[in-house]
Amino acid sequence: MTAWSVTPDGLAIAIRLTPRGGRDSLGGIETLADGRQVLKARVRAAPTEGEANAALIVLLAEVLGVSRSQLSLTAGASARLKRIVARGDGEALAAQLQKRICEI
Repeated sequence: MTAWSVTPDGLAIAIRLTPRGGRDSLGGIETLADGRQVLKARVRAAPTEGEANAALIVLLAEVLGVSRSQLSLTAGASARLKRIVARGDGEALAAQLQKRICEI
């Protein structure tokens, strides 16, 4: 199982977010204790009033080459583990994300 999966309307991404991480960046794939894989991300923003979530959306929009309006936080608004859905061509989005992860 990978940190993301193609859905009928786009791409679902499991993320472990580190707020106040010093920089906005992706950090590769991590396997959790229960065997699930997540994409590691860090943002400079603090986890108050949704600032870190908003920064994560901006970061992913840039990485995937889509507008912020195509991304939505579907789970984990106040947790470290989050689920983001990117609307669009799921296969193309997955390929773009895989390419960026390989560059890390």
